[in-house]
Amino acid sequence: MPQIFPKAMNPIARAVILGLPVIAGSTGVGLAAFYRSGYATGIGEIRPQPVAFSHAHHSGQLGIDCRYCHTTVEYSHFANVPPTKTCMNCHQQIWQGADMLDPVRKSYKEGTAIPWERVHNVPHYAYFNHSIHVAKGVGCVSCHGRMDQMNLTVQTQTLLMEWCLACHREPEKHLRPRTEVTSMTYTPDQKGPDGNRKRFTRDDLPNRGRLVDDKGRVTDNPLLGTERPDTQAEMGALLKEEYRVRNAVVLTNCSMCHR
Repeated sequence: MPQIFPKAMNPIARAVILGLPVIAGSTGVGLAAFYRSGYATGIGEIRPQPVAFSHAHHSGQLGIDCRYCHTTVEYSHFANVPPTKTCMNCHQQIWQGADMLDPVRKSYKEGTAIPWERVHNVPHYAYFNHSIHVAKGVGCVSCHGRMDQMNLTVQTQTLLMEWCLACHREPEKHLRPRTEVTSMTYTPDQKGPDGNRKRFTRDDLPNRGRLVDDKGRVTDNPLLGTERPDTQAEMGALLKEEYRVRNAVVLTNCSMCHR
């Protein structure tokens, strides 16, 4: 039987056979890198807004608490965008004639909403509840980054499922006392005004620091008034138990987010 391919094709055939796994592997790595890149996830993307609102100025310089504007974050799944009235609480008195605030004044006068562009978007098939994360002591900075340093709001995390699962597998790495949830500068070893370690208050503890036994007797939580741990490992483990955060098996169940 005559030879179909000349001998000169042998090196080419070997190169193709050996190169296919390399090409396939490189393609997979390239696609994975693209999937996690800022281009695909939106990290660092600045979206044009009708008003150049600066969190760095309002939160960082002026020290306005997140909940002053995002009023529903503690009891709703949705962290609301503040109505124009919230802006005008201050801007009827200060910077009331600034050109950049003209859309705000127009919105307030006409009773129409400012068409803000949403920055943090989770897929429509994933359910995220702000209130439960706040109740369990997850700080705003864990998901939104250092908002107090952002002149223009950008996304700092991928918001991919693998990012959510990493936190749900080890939530203790992100837990803090409830009174520190909106703090952008919190660290477990922070000192109080007196220079000593901060202590647990009633606002830090479930049920305002009260415990009820089987007979209906009410006592104070033993943690009330005690010094907080000064490492995240100790703090996270303690709060995970105190806030009754579920175990990783439950937290990583598909139905937790896909309902």
